Amino acid sequence: MDEKRTADEKRAMEERQAMDKYVSPLSERYASREMQYIFSPEMKFTTWRRLWIALAETEKELGLSQDGKPVITDEQIEEMKAHADDINIEVAKAREREVRHDVMSHVYAYGQQCPKAAGIIHLGATSCYVGDNTDIIVMTEGLKLLKKKLVNVIAELGQFADKYKAQPTLAFTHFQPAQPTTVGKRATLWLQEFYLDLEDLEHVLGNMKLLGSKGTTGTQASFLELFNGDQETIDKIDPMIARKMGFKECFPVSGQTYSRKVDTRVANVLAGIAASAHKMSNDIRLLQHLKEVEEPFEKNQIGSSAMAYKRNPMRSERIASLSRYVMIDALNPAITSATQWFERTLDDSANKRLSIPEGFLAVDGILDLCLNVVDGLVVYPKVIEKHLLSELPFMATENIMMDAVKMGGNRQELHERIRELSMEAGRNVKVEGKENNLLELIAADPAFHMTLEELQKSMDPARYVGRSREQVEAFLRDVVAPVLAENKELLGMKAEVNV
Repeated sequence: MDEKRTADEKRAMEERQAMDKYVSPLSERYASREMQYIFSPEMKFTTWRRLWIALAETEKELGLSQDGKPVITDEQIEEMKAHADDINIEVAKAREREVRHDVMSHVYAYGQQCPKAAGIIHLGATSCYVGDNTDIIVMTEGLKLLKKKLVNVIAELGQFADKYKAQPTLAFTHFQPAQPTTVGKRATLWLQEFYLDLEDLEHVLGNMKLLGSKGTTGTQASFLELFNGDQETIDKIDPMIARKMGFKECFPVSGQTYSRKVDTRVANVLAGIAASAHKMSNDIRLLQHLKEVEEPFEKNQIGSSAMAYKRNPMRSERIASLSRYVMIDALNPAITSATQWFERTLDDSANKRLSIPEGFLAVDGILDLCLNVVDGLVVYPKVIEKHLLSELPFMATENIMMDAVKMGGNRQELHERIRELSMEAGRNVKVEGKENNLLELIAADPAFHMTLEELQKSMDPARYVGRSREQVEAFLRDVVAPVLAENKELLGMKAEVNV
């Protein structure tokens, strides 16, 4: 009992201590633990050490020697591997306070743990060897996680679209009632946006390349010195490092850094996903206002502090809010890329530390929200039918007119009568607040030779949705199914919303 009380007291003290400093809401409220780890210091610094090991192995395998003796030994490499994960972070932090250089501080800290290898760690490399290559590796892992979540959003939306492919609903252009569609067909519009994002993501992911090890200005001058001008050997360095780190290749040329346009390409993928999510969330918010569709609402959830009856679409609103941040955030890498001077400047560093991780964490949270919303999306067919039937008489007038022509009516005269009666019915709805009585007005007009019962029979909403069902089926079969089959190992995710 005393142990439990002590643990509780310790936890309470830690929580109180955390109250006195800023914590990013992306970490505290929105992003998953998986994405937070990818951009964590542990991931960063262990990757640095993996890169140092890969460099040392490569230099040894290529025969780096001095006076006929190998410069790097197996014993040194094994020592480095033995301490690849146990980062002595306090030593590195203390050293950085002295020398004001993060990479050299970690070279020093690593050397403290690996005294035999201390002299060959980071041999021939610049800070960007670990910094930039790690950025590429981290972004690649982030894209892989986003791909998994995006594929699952596509799968959930596909199921939703299939379930409601034949459910007629009022469609809107300019948010004004237009020709009917189906609930499922509308969902395919959201689905197609995410499919396009997946195409973009896969293209960027498939073309990620490491910087490699090219030295101070990208000329590999340090390796020319180390390997005594042996051009063929130097050409092997980058491909070997790439393979050891799980990449196909390195960029063929660079300054000191990889092109910051890579960050721009990645950020544009993030912004594209955010735009798609924003579009879907807007539609859901409007539909929830109409009471046709509703996002999940938990048993004990409170919609408003003042109005207990309210069921606010807070998840969709959060999607929109985070999405706006990501879309604007995409400007950061673009401007950074445009303003790099010659072989490099350092005005990118602070910006990258913010814009890239925060963009990834935000999109991670957005996709979790999308998955949660779509998985629990509630549809109210009776409300949908009510809204549709209130507008359907206007939309059915073309069919009614054609039927009246078949019975001997004059098309031009009937068109004018339909126009006049539609305006009268519209006036009744808007000015008088009455129900739409267009069918009654047409039935009472002798020009149409149709009874109210005959007119009402033509009010089947399914007659007016065109090929909505067939389009959904074809899209799911020809586009979505192959994507899901290709990525079946990624399926099965469920997302929880923290707050």
